Amino acid sequence: MIQTIVPLLSICDFQGGTQPPKSEWTTEERDGYIRMLQIRDFTQERNVLEYVPLKQNLKTCEEDDILIARYGASIGKILTGLKGAYNVAIIKTIPDEHKILKKYLYYYLKSNVFQNFVKNVSTRAAQAGFNKQDLRKLNIYLPTLDIQKQIIDLLDKAQSLIHKRKAQIVALSDLTHSVFLEMFGDPIKNTRKWNLKSFEEIAKIDTKMVKNFDNYLGYKYIGIDNIEKNTGRLVNVKTVGEVKPTSSKYLFTDDHIIYSKIRPYLNKVAIPKFKGLCSADSYPILVDENVTTKEFLTYILRSQLFLNHVNSQSKRTNIPKVNKKQLMDFNTICPPLDLQKDFTNKVKNIELQIEKLNGSMKYIDNIFQSLMQRAFRGELFNN
Repeated sequence: MIQTIVPLLSICDFQGGTQPPKSEWTTEERDGYIRMLQIRDFTQERNVLEYVPLKQNLKTCEEDDILIARYGASIGKILTGLKGAYNVAIIKTIPDEHKILKKYLYYYLKSNVFQNFVKNVSTRAAQAGFNKQDLRKLNIYLPTLDIQKQIIDLLDKAQSLIHKRKAQIVALSDLTHSVFLEMFGDPIKNTRKWNLKSFEEIAKIDTKMVKNFDNYLGYKYIGIDNIEKNTGRLVNVKTVGEVKPTSSKYLFTDDHIIYSKIRPYLNKVAIPKFKGLCSADSYPILVDENVTTKEFLTYILRSQLFLNHVNSQSKRTNIPKVNKKQLMDFNTICPPLDLQKDFTNKVKNIELQIEKLNGSMKYIDNIFQSLMQRAFRGELFNN
């Protein structure tokens, strides 16, 4: 078989989006309007959708089209699955499907070959982004359509294993919820008549501000984006030295809970297993160990009981942020400490299983990344 390396632009065109005036946008679905897509529509759960008048100059996409985020923190992110008009922060791929299969292109765009290229381009540009012309120097390994299908099948199987691991992790996370309900019941209804205590009776906000980072460069740093919503899993954590913060941060230890006070509906609550610094947009919280446990309070802070409290406060203030008074005014069930400790032990056992699954998923993902590298270097199915 003859291996073929071709310019990416010779087999795939790229089309940037359009930006209708904000005065034309509406949150109501109307006749003659089309959904307006931004990067966050693909990356976040959104309750409010936006629409614009359907005009000839709009650039549109179908659900099976492959798009790419062009700017900002999401640069290079592959977007698909939605139909509508897309804005200027997104660029659409238009592959010649007689030469390249969409799924093959999809995996190529997700590979480090493409991702590293666009990130390098964006760091050199005056604005952190890329356009079609930047891709002129980029080549792609283009085997026959039959070989492309074999590569797709192999990568699909590897990705399926990753999705299964993620599903197992979600199931175990749901188990924590089931254990809580079995032990304590619904904290909103409190049918078991547990004692109620205010936040300040069971914990305190412990904000030790750090302004000079010279003695903390090796400490880990937790920003809001490092906390996964709902699960509290810490992702892509770096050291203070790597992050190079320019504003004051809070000091925390493994005794603290880290609660994100910005956009509380995202439900970002973490229990770190190390000491470090965290964003000033979060609160380090210390529990009174004579009254409650970190794990119990963390569950409560992620619960609908607490979300109802902060959402009602946010409506009054019209600011998506929790202040100290709102936190202190929160009341929660407080069962006997022995029961809470029993819950904590069960949670720790569940988290241990989740940690093992995360390790397995990381191993499979490394294999997946290696397979993509080899595929787009022409090292698979050459015989």
